[in-house]
Order: sequence, then structure tokens, then C-alpha cells
Amino acid sequence: MPFIHEIRTTISRRLAERRAHRQLSAELAAFRTAAERTELDLVLGRHTAEETREIEAILNRQDAERRYTGAVHTTAAGIHNP
Repeated sequence: MPFIHEIRTTISRRLAERRAHRQLSAELAAFRTAAERTELDLVLGRHTAEETREIEAILNRQDAERRYTGAVHTTAAGIHNP
């Protein structure tokens, strides 16, 4: 039954990684203002791209979601920005 144990271990590890990723995403979402993001960018700039890859990916996704949501709300309100 070592195979079943290995599967359970893998599933458990993946669930823990997903939980950690969701928590990190939630914490990073708190950096909303330009000043907060600048401060965060300064901190991230002290580290290598490899070290910050996951954080940068999350921030880029959150920025894209905010832009999309803003565009949808702007369009729904009848405001057009060429």
C-alpha cells in the first residue's frame, strides 16, 4: 500500500500549497493604493525574479482583474473612455 500513501501525501501537499497560495493572494490584495504598491515593489525589488515569481504573477492577475472590473463598471455606467 505504499502507492496509496504516496497519493495521499501528494494530495495533502497540493491542498496545503493551494491554501497557502489563496492566503498569499488575499494578503497581497490588501496592497491597493499606489503608495502601498510602490512600497511593495521596493521590497520585491530587493529580491531575485525567481524569489518573487509567484508574488509578481498574483499581483499581475489582480491588476488585470481590477482593470477588467473597472472597465465593465465604466461601460455599464455608460461612460466611454476612448
